[in-house]
Amino acid sequence: MKSIREKFAASFGAREISSPVYAVYDWFVKNRRHVAWEDFFARGLGQINHANLIRHETPHFEFQEELSVQDGQERRDVRLLTEIGELHEWYLGEWRQEYFIKDIEDYRIMKHALRDIKVYADEAPFQASETRLGDNGITLGQIQGIGSGRTPLMILQIDWVGLENFSVHMAEELPEMLSLMEVMEDLKLEEFRQAVKTPCPQIKLWENLSLETIGPYYYKRYLESIYRKIIPIMDGAGKKLLVHYDGKLRMAADIIAGLSIDGIDSLTEAPEGDLTVAQAREYWPEKYFWINPGLNRYRLPLPELKDHIRRMMREAGDRRYCLVISEEVPWDCGNTVPAVLETIME
Repeated sequence: MKSIREKFAASFGAREISSPVYAVYDWFVKNRRHVAWEDFFARGLGQINHANLIRHETPHFEFQEELSVQDGQERRDVRLLTEIGELHEWYLGEWRQEYFIKDIEDYRIMKHALRDIKVYADEAPFQASETRLGDNGITLGQIQGIGSGRTPLMILQIDWVGLENFSVHMAEELPEMLSLMEVMEDLKLEEFRQAVKTPCPQIKLWENLSLETIGPYYYKRYLESIYRKIIPIMDGAGKKLLVHYDGKLRMAADIIAGLSIDGIDSLTEAPEGDLTVAQAREYWPEKYFWINPGLNRYRLPLPELKDHIRRMMREAGDRRYCLVISEEVPWDCGNTVPAVLETIME
């Protein structure tokens, strides 16, 4: 019987796969401890680990964190300290409540903070992850530390500015924002040049793409443009690029088709997304699909859930896909996760 690692290896190539892998992100294994993960692993569930492939030397800023309790939940305050000022964000539990960048001066502080950063390849987290996993899964690379492993536009929207201010500043084409993005792009490309020096074969961008916000125009201008600079770096090192796209993709489907991105991570149907697996396969016949069955579908009666899984497997075809638990632990996971595993093994 093939191991999870062997099944993944087969699915990445052009060979026909007899049954797809069903795997969970490591974040949920670490942070949803009430779940009987070991039982699921014994039944055939795999694990997808993520390892940071770089480290930074930051001469012009440092982070300072403070933990406290608010309304019965953990509060985490983070300060980015520079010689010309500081930026502040804070979280309640897992959710960010305030962003680093709120006004023009904050863009200037962040641009100053990113000056003269040195980036170094670091394979130790990848090697440690692979040792822990053994044959029970695979490790994907990521680029963390300055933002949350995304490209500059998405870092600003999701991590540093927030949707409301980001939308206003982007509509105004705020010069301070655009100037910061140029610095961020140079840094991102250097991060990739270093990351590909590690043995990790696949690197993921945690884009969390929101086409409803940026539309095809900004996708082409700020995402396609940097992908076309990243992909030659990846190709030159024999690495594969994945993008975490768990939302609506139809508006940019043709643009994505023209990019040699290898994998669409957390591909999700309606209502979160707007493409069926069949439609996605028609647009992108050669890309690898990391298919998220959709949290709402786990609430179906088990026979309907199994039919849903069978239909997605048929539409994905006989190669280049897997199923993933990527957005949250499924509802009634003690019954629904085994039901998916049973369907795959039929």
